[in-house]
Parts: sequence; C-alpha cells; structure tokens
Amino acid sequence: MADERIVSPGNDSGGDRDGHLRPQSLSDYVGQESVKERLNIFIQAALARRDALDHVLLYGPPGLGKTTLAHIIANELGVDIRFTSGPAIDRPGDLASILTNLEDREVLFIDEIHRLSRPVEEVLYPAMEDFALDLILGKGPGARSVRLDLPHFTLIGATTRAGMLTAPLRDRFGVITHLDFYSAQDLTRIVRRSAHVLGVEVAEDAAYEIARRSRGTPRIANRLLRRLRDYAEVRGDGIVSLLVAMEGLQLLEVDPQGLDAVDRRILLAIVERYGGGPVGLETLAAGVGEEAGTIEDVYEPYLLQQGYLQRTPRGRILASRGYQMLGLPLPTTQSTWTQEHFEPEDPL
Repeated sequence: MADERIVSPGNDSGGDRDGHLRPQSLSDYVGQESVKERLNIFIQAALARRDALDHVLLYGPPGLGKTTLAHIIANELGVDIRFTSGPAIDRPGDLASILTNLEDREVLFIDEIHRLSRPVEEVLYPAMEDFALDLILGKGPGARSVRLDLPHFTLIGATTRAGMLTAPLRDRFGVITHLDFYSAQDLTRIVRRSAHVLGVEVAEDAAYEIARRSRGTPRIANRLLRRLRDYAEVRGDGIVSLLVAMEGLQLLEVDPQGLDAVDRRILLAIVERYGGGPVGLETLAAGVGEEAGTIEDVYEPYLLQQGYLQRTPRGRILASRGYQMLGLPLPTTQSTWTQEHFEPEDPL
C-alpha cells in the first residue's frame, strides 16, 4: 500500500470508483461557492428562456471536480450529457459525427480540450458560434461547401492548462470558470459525505486530518479515505479514528503538509542537485524521473500555492518556506528574488 501514489496524473473523471461519490446537484456540491452561485444563475436563466446554456469552460488543477460539475450542469438542465476528450478526437470527421448526433440543448463534455488538434478546432468554431457544421464535399475543382444546421447544444470544456487554449477557441466560451483549491473545512464535509456513501465510520477529528492532508483536492481526499478504510479494516476494527488515520497516513508517506514522496523528491532535488535553483522544468523532470507535464500539472500547482516553490523566467527555485519545511538554512542568494521575477500563475 505504501507504493500507491496518492497524487497521480489522470483525467478529471476520477475513475469509475468515484462515480457513485459524485453529488448530483449544485445544492449537494461542497465548496466553490462563487462558482455555484454564478452557474445557478446562468442555468436558471437558460431554463426560463427554454434555450441551451451558453458554452462553459472549466479550468484548474486536476481533481477539483470539473467532470462532476459537468454532470451537475446537465442534471440541473434536465438533459443528457455526452463525454469525450481532446486526444480521442483525431480527425474533423470524428467531431462532426459527434455533433450531428446531439439533441437539442444536450451537453457535450470535452475533457483536456486544450489537446484538440487545429483542424478539429476549425470545425468546432462555427459549431459553437453559429450551431452549424461546414463540410467540404468532393475534391479538386468540383469540391463544394455544404453547411449543416446543428441543434443548439452546450459545450463544456475542461482543461488543466487554460493558457494552451487558442484565443479563438477560448473566446467562444460564454462562461469561463476557474476552480480553486478547497479549504480544509470544505474537504472535511466532503470526507464525511464520502464516508457515509462508502459505509465507513470516520471520527470527526480523523475526517479533518484527512482533509488537511489532501492538498485542497477532493479526489485526493476520497483516495486517502478509501486507503484508510482498508487500513482500518486490516489493522483496526474498521473505524477510522484519529490514531488509525495518523498511522495510515504515515504508512502512505503523506506528511502533515499533505506532501507525498514525489513532492519531497522534487523539492530536495532542487536543493541537492541544483543548488536551490533556478532549474528548468525538463531538467528537473529528468532529475526526479517524472514527466515534465506531470510535474507541471499535478505537483507544481500545490507546491506553488503553498509557497514551497517559485517559478521564475530562468526556472524553478525553492522558496524560503520550502527551505523551512525541509529544515534547511535559507541561502543568502534567496533574498535577491522578488515578486517581479515570478511568472503569473493564472493564464486567464
């Protein structure tokens, strides 16, 4: 069990195991209060007009509930939802087939929408803006363009890299929403709800301990809960008490700050191999044996948000709080880096 990675790359669906843990309505969805309030207004307005909801872009780090929100939006609208992902749509014809099979006001969810190819994007533009599909029939001088009308549908795009979306695609979304990391209090509520669904008894202080070590991410909170349920069944009486939670989290190598072995390996590598930085992303990835995209999408957002790591034009450096967390003295050169050297974190 200690070898299982608590923080891991993957799409925002959370896998089939998390499907039954998902809330089905905005009222059941914990956290992201401002996001829920805005979406509720837009959904109610669309229902009152008996029209399709405007296209929605959900962006933020993995595991914050983008797929869950897509489910909820479709449920609140009372329509079906169809799922696909950017890498799965290889050719414009694949997208055309999906679009022509949609029903009026139906929701189409595209995960990892930033990975759509440019030819596929070109087909998507008129579909989003004019609800029409432009097809080229034939080849050469005899080729002709045909426009097919599409039903009014809602596209929900999800991405962890909003900065990689092209401007024409991003501008066609009427609702652009960023999901933030969750507070420990909200995650505690999520842990209690998930424990009830899973049928496992969790003490209140244990639920909070799980929550505060979950990196502000519901997917990680649910994953830790399932592993602690296993630990409680094998090493205890099946109840996740605070003591059981502490012992299980120690076995999983999740420290009180919510960092796992890979997080610590990243931070230590910057100090021990690269003198505290700056170090380029590709070099750092090679040094710790991880994919650059995994570090950037999965690990780095939380390390940046907690102030352990900083991004500069020259590369990543270990921040003063990172030195403190590792119990290392702060180098004198650290003070030369000021806020003006940092890269912006929010691309929108």
